[in-house]
Amino acid sequence: MKIFAIGDLHLPGGQDKPMDVFGAGWVDHPVKIRRAWLEVVGEDDVVLVPGDLSWAMALDQAREDLQYLAGLPGRIVLIRGNHDYWWSAIGKVRRALPPNVCAIQNDHILLKGGWAICGTRGWKVPGAAGFVAEEDTKIYVREQHRLKLSLESALEAGAGRIIAMLHYPPTNERHEPSAFTRILESFPVVHCVYGHLHGAARRHGLVGRMGDVHYHLVSCDAVGFRPVLIETIDD
Repeated sequence: MKIFAIGDLHLPGGQDKPMDVFGAGWVDHPVKIRRAWLEVVGEDDVVLVPGDLSWAMALDQAREDLQYLAGLPGRIVLIRGNHDYWWSAIGKVRRALPPNVCAIQNDHILLKGGWAICGTRGWKVPGAAGFVAEEDTKIYVREQHRLKLSLESALEAGAGRIIAMLHYPPTNERHEPSAFTRILESFPVVHCVYGHLHGAARRHGLVGRMGDVHYHLVSCDAVGFRPVLIETIDD
């Protein structure tokens, strides 16, 4: 079984939100993603989508984008991104998902071989561009709690190796440790995948190893609109 990741699909959701402001590569990007996905992902594989699936403003508007996922191979695991306004109460979201799609919120997905998928949206971290302590600290702290809940649930289920999903980058532009990186280091996290960064901002993303965790920036334009292989789990 192979574990792939690709974030920030930014499917239209019935909205007029052209993504080519971030570069010509975004022209017809849902077609590009589907073509590449079909080339590399098998039915028994897992694909992680760390947020910003759809521009839809309500769950009903996201149904066409969810059907787009239904037509793709593999087991697809979602977390919420900052633009997933369609993501309402988790029970309603899960009832609307196609059979091959699941969503993480304060919990985990257990895979074979003692692996688990965990995650939460995350948030801007101290020292990052745009971080305003009076406005952002409360959400920053809340997302730390949600990440811990997810990771702890995986340990309680017997997981020994974890792939964590965040939407926001886990560090600031200088790649300084944050509460998120420290939490990940305190659990058996092997990989952390995240998105959110597009265009020129991608150059500030943490890629590679920090401590014991391997970080992967997987927003669509960072991976060439093609799911990127994160891990292979032997049978």
